[in-house]
Amino acid sequence: MWYPESALTHLECPHCGKHFNADEVQSFCQDCCEPLLARYDLVSARATLTRESLVTRPSGIWRWSEIMPVRAPAFRLTLGEGATPLLKAVNLGQTLGLTELYIKDESANPTGSFKARGLAIAVARAVELGLRSFVIPTAGNAGGALAAYAARACAQAHVFMLVDAPMSNQIEVKMFGAELVLVDGLISDAARLAGEASRLHGWFDVSTFKEPYRCEGKKTLGLELAEALSWDLPDVIIYPTGGGTGLVGMWKAFQELEQLGFIGSKRPRMVSVQAEGCAPIVRALTGNNDRAQFWDGASTIASGLRVPGVFADRLVLSAIRESNGTALAVSDDAILICQRELAASEGIFASPEGAATLAATRQLLASGWLNKDERVVLFNTGSGLKSL
Repeated sequence: MWYPESALTHLECPHCGKHFNADEVQSFCQDCCEPLLARYDLVSARATLTRESLVTRPSGIWRWSEIMPVRAPAFRLTLGEGATPLLKAVNLGQTLGLTELYIKDESANPTGSFKARGLAIAVARAVELGLRSFVIPTAGNAGGALAAYAARACAQAHVFMLVDAPMSNQIEVKMFGAELVLVDGLISDAARLAGEASRLHGWFDVSTFKEPYRCEGKKTLGLELAEALSWDLPDVIIYPTGGGTGLVGMWKAFQELEQLGFIGSKRPRMVSVQAEGCAPIVRALTGNNDRAQFWDGASTIASGLRVPGVFADRLVLSAIRESNGTALAVSDDAILICQRELAASEGIFASPEGAATLAATRQLLASGWLNKDERVVLFNTGSGLKSL
């Protein structure tokens, strides 16, 4: 199907405001060491991107073409990502006393996790700009997603994966024809090695927020959520936070939807969930700090939450504070209990990261921060099968 053209105009550093040419290969703002965000001519986009036009478009992330960064339709790669279900958690809702509890289940994505959204857009835009070789550091799922979309684009992928990543992640990278390099250490160690390889070989580094477009793919989480709820955003979003791309992407989506006329000024309270063994955002928020300091000795069974240094810390903290949200850490024991509870109560075998949101919900209810009549959305970011 034909989709309207992208209204992409430029890239912008949210810290210093400097503009960057979106039609040249970019990474991040070297002056501020901050991520770059894609900006669009939303006045122009409003001419074709309407509630009525969306009804006629097939599902998937490219239906939002006006506010996606890929210009030529031939480069809009897809493996069927997006359009994941928003499920009402009736059984858990009754147990917890929440009448409006929902789960956005990202396990239905290609390669079994939400990473497909970000890497689909990042690879598509990079290939459109002439790049053909990619490198990524990963705890598991992002590496598999990059390998899949690189294969789809007939490009090369080089994946620096933590040695303790599940075998399912390691196997899928190899099956997709990518190079797999196992790294003994943390994601920060993998990122350092991937960066060195990028500079040595000229591979494009698609690390979290080190390029501008993975965030645009994750933005579709917020776009889909708004549409599924008939443009009435929930009261609370509870989201597992490692690098924070999804949280930042959703916050950006809501800003753009308001400017497009789809929604009003109402925003959900954004809740960042981390693990007790690695909680730099929680520590920064509770300490009223502007930056999240590196977390020494990071350790948790939820590998996607084992991110000791958050590159987009300012953006993550800003979204939480602007929304009057919060951040909290949960234990590995609570994650395992809630993983079983989600499966037995709702038929959702969630990733440990997804299960962490249920553990956080229980804490927020116990503290009185969460009201039982509020509409609450939990994000399960991947399949529990990937963590076996």
